[in-house]
Amino acid sequence: MSRRCEVSGAQPSFGNAVSHSHRRTRRRWNPNPQRHRYWLASERRWVTLYLTAKAMRTVDRDGTARVVAGLRARGVRV
Repeated sequence: MSRRCEVSGAQPSFGNAVSHSHRRTRRRWNPNPQRHRYWLASERRWVTLYLTAKAMRTVDRDGTARVVAGLRARGVRV
């Protein structure tokens, strides 16, 4: 499974690891997506989302129904 958040779209970013001698080698910063179940009251069922901690706070702030509606508008199957 890809390391991509369904809500925020966070994905690995790339850059350089710089050592003490200032040598540069390529590295990547991975997001830490988690599987989390939310109760969708309008459909009376659980939905499982694959999202980062920041996106979890977004769901807590905006509500599950609004976030799921936004995902469906983008064409994501929930």
